[in-house]
This record gives sequence, C-alpha cells and structure tokens, in this order.
Amino acid sequence: MKNLLTATAMLLAGTTLASAEGQLQLYNWGNYTSPEMLAKFEKETGIKVTVTDYDSNDAALAKIEAGGHGFDLVVPSANYVPIWVEKGLTVELDQSKLPHFGNIAPEWQNVEWDPGRKFSIPWQWGSTGVAVNTSIYGGNINTSAIFLDVPDELKGKVNVVPEMNDVVNLAYWYVGGETCSEDTEVLKKARDTLLAAKPDWIAMDYGATERLPNGDWSASVNWNGSTMRARLANPDIKYGYPQEGFPLFMDSVMLLADAQNVEEAYKFLDFIMVPENAAMQSAFARYANGIAGSEAFMPEDMLNAPEVIVPEELKAAGHFIPVCSPKAMEYMTAIWTELQK
Repeated sequence: MKNLLTATAMLLAGTTLASAEGQLQLYNWGNYTSPEMLAKFEKETGIKVTVTDYDSNDAALAKIEAGGHGFDLVVPSANYVPIWVEKGLTVELDQSKLPHFGNIAPEWQNVEWDPGRKFSIPWQWGSTGVAVNTSIYGGNINTSAIFLDVPDELKGKVNVVPEMNDVVNLAYWYVGGETCSEDTEVLKKARDTLLAAKPDWIAMDYGATERLPNGDWSASVNWNGSTMRARLANPDIKYGYPQEGFPLFMDSVMLLADAQNVEEAYKFLDFIMVPENAAMQSAFARYANGIAGSEAFMPEDMLNAPEVIVPEELKAAGHFIPVCSPKAMEYMTAIWTELQK
C-alpha cells in the first residue's frame, strides 16, 4: 500500500478501458508494483499489464463504486477487504484456477478479514511508523511524539502521510485510547493533539521515499518499506515503531465483479503466488509478502532489515486495524476533515 509518490497513474480522461485479449488492468497503490516482475509476467504469458495508481483506500473504493473504470484487479488493505465484499464489488475466487494457492503462508491463509482467503490473495504487508533523520534528531524515535509532540529539532520539518486510518489511530493510541474509538474523551484528546501538532508540520503528503533522503523533510509518518528505501539512499534515516501503538497492514489483490479480463486476472493471481515472483515484488517495494518459500529468493539486505523485523519489545504495540463501526468511522472522518482545514 504504501511507497506512495505523487500519482504516476495513466490519465483515463473520460475513456473506459476496454476488454482485450492479452491485456490486464491492475488498480494499485502508487510506486508499489515491481516493473521487473511485470516484465517477467508478460514474457511468460504474453499478457500486458497496465497499472493505474491510487493514493488511498477511500479513493480506490470511490473510483470503483462510481463504475465505468475498466479495471480487473484492485489491492485494498485488510480492513477494507470486508467492505469491498459487502458492497458486492469483488467476487469469490475460483481456487481451482489457482494451482499455487497452497503457497500462501499458513499464518495468512485464514485471516480475520477474509476467512479461508475466499476473496483475496496476499500482496505485501508491513507497518506504519515514523521515519526520522537521526543526523537532525538523536532522541527516542519509537514514539508518535515525533509528529504529535514535535521535538524542537524537528519543528517545521515533519511530514504526515495523508492516510486517515493510520494517522487518526496513531493519535488514538498516543492519548491512551483504542483503535476505532467511540469514547468521546479519547476522541477529543486525539483531535486536540492533532490540531495542536499540525502547525509544527511541513506537509501532509506522500513521497517520503525521495524527500527524506534528500533532506526536504527530517521526519515523516511513513510506511516501513518506503522508509527502508529511503535509508538505502541515506543511512541517517531510521524507522521508529511507536511504543504507544502502531498499525500493521496487509494489502491483498481482489478480482473485481465487473472485470473484463478475467482469465488474464487469474493467471496474474497465480503468478504472484510463486515464491520467486513474490520475492521479486518484495525486492522492489521492500515489504514482506505472504508467500511461503519466498525467503529463499529475497534480497539479503531484507532478511534482517530493521524496517522489516519488528523489535521483540515493541511487537505487542503493533495492531491490525479492524473494520470500524459506522459511528466510529463518522467520528474519525470528522476529526480528519477538521485536520484538513
């Protein structure tokens, strides 16, 4: 989901993508799909994949609900998978068309958001934390205080990715609340904390993969894979796991109910469950995947990377965000709307 740049999507400009033999339309997060992996898929199958980018779960959902999109596959996050299913926007997978389905790692086969993996195939998973340039700030980075109670050294230099679920839940945990909170005291504390912190931020934007290492920003709420890519460009960039609580995510590929290139979609879904291909995807975006056996093909620098391996003492602070109740979402959206003003 998560190495987002400014949109590099194909502009559809009012046209509708048509069904065509040997074509596949993938709707995915920006800067999140390995070109090398796509080239291999095209060479092996003759199917050309066109990737169109989106920058948030809500944007993707709204686009598909509006209709006329022409996409075949989409890659929502865990807590959005049940929403897509409930709305009838995706279809149950025919597992007989997926010979490599058994390659899904045991821990990802029967997940809470999609029991039995009836509707989705693992893409990548990771966490949302804080990335900090440690040449600018040498204090504790395992805390959401980096953006919610900004240290003097970082004031005016902190970016916050505009991903509502991540940011608001980080604030809930920071003030002692729970995810998807409906507690009015927690909601007020979280809102006030976010609004008080905002003047110390430089931006609410994507692009940390490039803007952290080049010095445009000194810290950012960010995803782990994006932060690893930033560190490889600038060793001073470190990834912090907020001790108050931090989100875990898994993005999964789903077949859209109105997909036009269905057989091509099944070939792609099966292809990404081959360990070597899953590792190729991880090597690009720098996130773990959910395919057993892919470790043997992973880049050596990922096997013990601090952005991939959560410190033992902080593991309990990581939480998958569930599907929130309508009331909880209403409260969260109200806080987010106020923060955007």
